[in-house]
Amino acid sequence: MAHILIIEDNENNLYLSTFILEKHGHRVSAARDGEEGIRLAEELRPDLILLDIQLPGMDGYAVAARLHNSASTSSIPIIAVTSYAMAGDRERILAAGCQGYIEKPINPETFLEQVLAHLPSDLSATGK
Repeated sequence: MAHILIIEDNENNLYLSTFILEKHGHRVSAARDGEEGIRLAEELRPDLILLDIQLPGMDGYAVAARLHNSASTSSIPIIAVTSYAMAGDRERILAAGCQGYIEKPINPETFLEQVLAHLPSDLSATGK
């Protein structure tokens, strides 16, 4: 099972993501802003980070860039979870250091599969 850090300020989105992941045996930690997310990523070294782009204060692009450029966190895959789906947004998200993105609102039917696609196979097994 994987340890996943979710950096998300919206309580409903955080609750749904956490519920789905924990239901399938994954461990979830949460941060509600970018600074806390960076601190937890450095401290916990999760297997994957799910990152909201629209965060208060430091936005997700800045968070991704800091994590991507830090020696202690650069190897952690970062997946943007965002409502930004316009032309150019995907490229901007990837350029900031994210390995992929999941569109909001998340689809509970496909969310787990989308997340697991970014984990090594030994961590993507679910508790089913």
